[in-house]
Amino acid sequence: MLPSQALLPAVMFALTALQALAAHTFTAAVYEHAVILPDATEEPVPASDALALMNKNMDVLEGAIKEAARQGARIIVTPEDGIYGWRFTRESIYPYLEDIPDPVVTWIPCTDPSRFGAAPVQERLSCMARNNSIYVVANIGDKKPCDSSDPSCPRDGRYQYNTDVVFDPQGKLVARYHKYNLFRGETQFNYPKEPEAVTFETPFGKFGIFTCFDILFYEPAVVLVSKMQVDTVVFPTAWMNVLPFLTAIEFHSAWAMGMGVNLLSANTHNTSKAMTGSGLFTPEGPAASHYDSATEEGRLLLAELRAHPRLSPTYPPAINWSLYATSIKKFPEENNTFLGAVRKDIFTFSKLRNKDGNYTVCQGDLCCHLAYQMSKKRKDEVYVLGAFDGLHGSLIKYHWQICTLLKCPSTNLSTCGQPVETAQTKFEMFSLGGTFGTSYVFPEVLYSGVQLAPGEFEVLHDGRLKSKHGTSKPLITATLFGRLYEKDQPHPLR
Repeated sequence: MLPSQALLPAVMFALTALQALAAHTFTAAVYEHAVILPDATEEPVPASDALALMNKNMDVLEGAIKEAARQGARIIVTPEDGIYGWRFTRESIYPYLEDIPDPVVTWIPCTDPSRFGAAPVQERLSCMARNNSIYVVANIGDKKPCDSSDPSCPRDGRYQYNTDVVFDPQGKLVARYHKYNLFRGETQFNYPKEPEAVTFETPFGKFGIFTCFDILFYEPAVVLVSKMQVDTVVFPTAWMNVLPFLTAIEFHSAWAMGMGVNLLSANTHNTSKAMTGSGLFTPEGPAASHYDSATEEGRLLLAELRAHPRLSPTYPPAINWSLYATSIKKFPEENNTFLGAVRKDIFTFSKLRNKDGNYTVCQGDLCCHLAYQMSKKRKDEVYVLGAFDGLHGSLIKYHWQICTLLKCPSTNLSTCGQPVETAQTKFEMFSLGGTFGTSYVFPEVLYSGVQLAPGEFEVLHDGRLKSKHGTSKPLITATLFGRLYEKDQPHPLR
């Protein structure tokens, strides 16, 4: 036997092992894009002007896609509104829209651009994916004609949808998703008649997709994870940060941990709108994240992720979020409380008066228990334990249960619940739990400077959010954020 023949089985075995290993992980990318915005106008601009603006943004996105592919990324997610921005009325956005077909048609716009009429944006995105051999996720606008035979057809004879598209490495359109939960102000778009649970298969796992505000609702977000069993969610967003609980990296990282999936979150970047915060988040915590409220620059993030996180030996075990809190007696101090507002939500707060201690605060059906020890009790900083159990929102109302250890902006207790980004107090330990009436709870820890705390806290099987070895940086908030989807009010506009 020749030496090369003798080595062949070993070589084939090694290649097979490498392929199996590669299938277990993949490199993903998200790009936070500082969007070039159109001039504000209520009148439609010529289609050529709309395309020129979109091409400027796609020039930037194409550079990010090329760089991501060069660094080995298999998929890249770009932001909501990342191609045309905002500042639109229903009429003025029309020149920016294209007819996006159902992916069952098996279409590669890069090689057959005129099959469904003029589609220059889809053609270019398809070519970006094809030329760089990478999955490309982007957010654009879809238009669909309708007529009087459809009783819900708008007066102008068309539906307009906030839409995500996915092109595979051959440039084929493999997914189309119409945003179901529109945020206030998105009057340029229509609601889909039914929620869409959109998935697509890749060699490195099953993916789901939804957009921005959708993440707070049962459909489609929970359906994709709990019923469709996706491994990874791609998430274009235009997220306006709202401290203390809805900062982009804070909540998106918590959602990935609470739901037990990867989340690829790509945010638009606009400091005047408080839009920043992107990341690649896993059930174990953030693999990469970015938050920048000071500059107007975009940012490309990459990380290696597990293709099937549920099969990982480090996958977090199931958690009974109320087990600990319902098994103990209330700590003292529960009567030493006051009310304070987090935006318009009225929390029940209790001030932490000592360097260490045990506290309980209750509201509605929720009791929150905290044990803590500060490194040093400062006279110029005040922390509180807070509880909220009720409906949140003005137009769209949805039910939250929140337990939070929270820094106040000043020693004046009336400021507790207002946004704060910096702190000086570190904790030797904290342990937070609550009597949650839901299995959908998202654990958040945020440090001074709006920084995450990867690897520095854990959630025990009995539902306690606990520091591992104290806090390495001063603490802004430690929060358990629960959602009782079954108590949400019906959507008033749908």
